[in-house]
Amino acid sequence: RIRIGLHSGPVTAGVLRGERSRFQLFGDTVNTAARLESSSSGDKIQVSKETAESLTNAGKEHWTVAREDKVHAKGKGELQTFWLLTERIERNT
Repeated sequence: RIRIGLHSGPVTAGVLRGERSRFQLFGDTVNTAARLESSSSGDKIQVSKETAESLTNAGKEHWTVAREDKVHAKGKGELQTFWLLTERIERNT
């Protein structure tokens, strides 16, 4: 089962060349997204407060629902997160 974590913020990007080219992202934004993924549930998309606010500002507040419990993220403390609603996720989750 897939778990996804999304966070919005600044990142540093780079392309590493060797046998194959690889695109890499670095920074706290990537680390926060990884923490959200690891604390998510299977087949759900967990987004940070910052990402939920960006969606709200874009008129898409109906795409998210606040998670009832706070998430403890290593190095970040307690975070209020949201579920991104899909056809498979009910509003009461």
